[in-house]
Amino acid sequence: METGTHIPSRDSAGAPVLLVTSQGGHLAHLIALRAWWEGRDRLWVAPLTPDVVDRLGGERVVSSFSPTTRNLLNLVRNAALAVRVLRHERPAMVVSAGAGVAVPFFVAAWLMRIPTVFIEVYDRVDTPTMTGRLCGPFTTRRIVQWQSQLAFYPDASLVGPLL
Repeated sequence: METGTHIPSRDSAGAPVLLVTSQGGHLAHLIALRAWWEGRDRLWVAPLTPDVVDRLGGERVVSSFSPTTRNLLNLVRNAALAVRVLRHERPAMVVSAGAGVAVPFFVAAWLMRIPTVFIEVYDRVDTPTMTGRLCGPFTTRRIVQWQSQLAFYPDASLVGPLL
């Protein structure tokens, strides 16, 4: 695992998938997609909390700045990190289920014309998440897990529960 000041190099050629997450349930949603991402070159961006370190041991991880909720300094730091990581890696796409760290990565990816995929979390069936709303204008493809989520994300693809 690496800190945000050093970006690990790729092991294989080609554009990786960039998986951007916070700890806990957001990480669990992306781990649930293991069958999709495990055969791909990938890089994770996540805070180096015990949960993340335990669940992503052996993965290439760049440490994001946390907390992200109502922390303007970390928003700016994560925005700078997003630009550095995206320029260095030139990923094929950016995928996230949240939380706040996703926003600067989606904005930077949109500016660099890198496709983005946002997965709305499993447990928000009556209202959209703040991250989902903020990432919306910068999202190439949105995925929801419940029919009721289509009411506030009519452009989304319904895939059913990931967890």
